[in-house]
Amino acid sequence: MKALETKSLTKHFGGLAVLQDISMTVEVGERRAIIGPNGAGKTTFFNTISGVIKPNAGEIFVFGDKVTQLPPFRRARLGLARTFQQNNLFVNLSLLDNINLAMPPNQAKMTPRDFLDNWGWWDKSTIPVKEFSYGEQRQVELLLALAQSPRLLLLDEPTAGMSSVETNKITTMIRNLSREITVLIIEHDMDVVFDFADRITVLNYGRVLFEGAKDEVRSDERVKEVYLGSVD
Repeated sequence: MKALETKSLTKHFGGLAVLQDISMTVEVGERRAIIGPNGAGKTTFFNTISGVIKPNAGEIFVFGDKVTQLPPFRRARLGLARTFQQNNLFVNLSLLDNINLAMPPNQAKMTPRDFLDNWGWWDKSTIPVKEFSYGEQRQVELLLALAQSPRLLLLDEPTAGMSSVETNKITTMIRNLSREITVLIIEHDMDVVFDFADRITVLNYGRVLFEGAKDEVRSDERVKEVYLGSVD
């Protein structure tokens, strides 16, 4: 069984083809990076997988279940969770209140306190999220996704706009995730991508330009031309 499978996934906005015939399989436990130039269709791809938008054609399977027409909450019940490019938080509520809202009451593997304590955040549990720094809020966004006990986790540019110190904190969180969780990440920081990914899919103009292991992506001339440039 695959964690994720898409077949000929296609999305148009008016006359603009944003996704074109994307077929992809992701193994259970895999770490997959999705890279490509701005406008390549990366976030639209995540939006179709998570149910934020529906494709014009093609099929989506999550752990063998066809989810193409299912709403986001039905996909979440199958174990899919995601983060967004911009923080999607209840900033006037405390960290603990945010976790309580995210954690499924009948599916949670631990209590909210145990969850926050496990990630080293319990001492900040009563602080309103709006008082956290931008980097801390990005970490909270990831915590909210993890509180849903996901089996498939989509991370949309989790380190965007961060300092090197903040980037290190969130990449450490991601690196420490259990292999029981399959992770797809959209990321422009190539140091993060090459450190994280088992395989990399390169999108360009809504199509899969190349897919392979890290060394294969580094050396592919097409990828260098459209995105990477010279990579040492």
